[in-house]
Amino acid sequence: MDTKTVSQPMLSVAQAKQLVWQGIEPLQGRELVQLNYALDRVLAEAVVSPINVPLQNNSAMDGYAVVTEECSPRTVIQLSKFHLVGTSYAGTPFYGELKPGDCIRITTGAVVPDAATSILIQENVRVEGDIVYVRPGEQCRVGEFIRLAGEDLQKDKQVFAAGRRLNSIDLGLLSSIGVTQVKVFAKPRVAVLSTGDELKQAGTVLSDGEIYESNRIVLLSMLKKAHCDVIDLGIIPDDKHKIKEAFLQGDQLADLVICSGGVSVGDADFTRDLVQQIGQIGFWKVAAKPGKPFAFGSLPNSYFFGLPGNPVSTAVTFDLLVRIGLTKLAGQSEQSPAVTFYAELESPIKKQPGRAEFQRAVAYSDEHGALKARPLGNQSSGVLSSMSQANCYLCLSAEQGDMQRSERVEVQFFNQRF
Repeated sequence: MDTKTVSQPMLSVAQAKQLVWQGIEPLQGRELVQLNYALDRVLAEAVVSPINVPLQNNSAMDGYAVVTEECSPRTVIQLSKFHLVGTSYAGTPFYGELKPGDCIRITTGAVVPDAATSILIQENVRVEGDIVYVRPGEQCRVGEFIRLAGEDLQKDKQVFAAGRRLNSIDLGLLSSIGVTQVKVFAKPRVAVLSTGDELKQAGTVLSDGEIYESNRIVLLSMLKKAHCDVIDLGIIPDDKHKIKEAFLQGDQLADLVICSGGVSVGDADFTRDLVQQIGQIGFWKVAAKPGKPFAFGSLPNSYFFGLPGNPVSTAVTFDLLVRIGLTKLAGQSEQSPAVTFYAELESPIKKQPGRAEFQRAVAYSDEHGALKARPLGNQSSGVLSSMSQANCYLCLSAEQGDMQRSERVEVQFFNQRF
């Protein structure tokens, strides 16, 4: 795997995203899974429909399938009464002969006989015995309310291309053509570790200067939500040899290694130097707040992401940059575009030009339906509660400065990302 070194001292977020996408190749592994287990998996080969959907012409409405002499599409049918000779229900077709002037009772979804010209909806007719009359003033046209075979999907035509991530509706569509299993890319295996002498596992007693580690549980949870197989390498102290051992262990076990902490420029920040010793660094600084110290590269057998140690920075850089890499690694053929909205600021915000910022906020619709955004007061990258309380980012460009109340700001909702 080759990740080219970038000469710029600091990349824009857009540049970093593009380099991550270009620097990762999809996994080679493939597996056949039952449709029940294919949600959010990525197709490794195209799916072609083995049948027409619908399989046969069928009725879009309850009513009467009529037979006339007219055959040109959309031509107004002239007959005003028909002889009722049978029925066609969903799952129980009509197999008798039909001639012009005949009709059959038909329900929604039932097979329309080949001889039938159109469907008269039941609201537009009057029935007396075995005679069906068209109500005065109502018209019926050739082909009306008939769903044609193959109108939804055609036999031997592609339904989905390889590289598509399957959602719930996709699975229903595949089931509708009789598919029971699909070939998908293997799940990415991701090893996660945190570095820092001050970090302790929750449940232990803290000494002076120590803190409970939270980044790993955030990352492990987000990776599970992204349908990855995760490997927890634990908390590693600020010791070059132990961190290097952890990197090499992760490299042997996983397709991707993620380290939280140690990518800045402090005396105990060894991550970048160690990756350069045993692999390659593609880039390590991004013009983003939070998230400036961020490394992307490769180890001998895996890809590598080095995330900042501050909790909010870890979550945000994973969301903005690591998620893109996981998408490519899992076989998805294109990036999922971020859906953004514009909201009116409820209060002013402070920002220095120079780096893109992703401030945490609560967005809501007011009583008039206008989208408003309330920035959270503490935007420190160490305050994880700001992520928990928020439901969106305020996306501020590198050039953007302070913003005033009532100005329009770009919003990106978290939705189910965390």
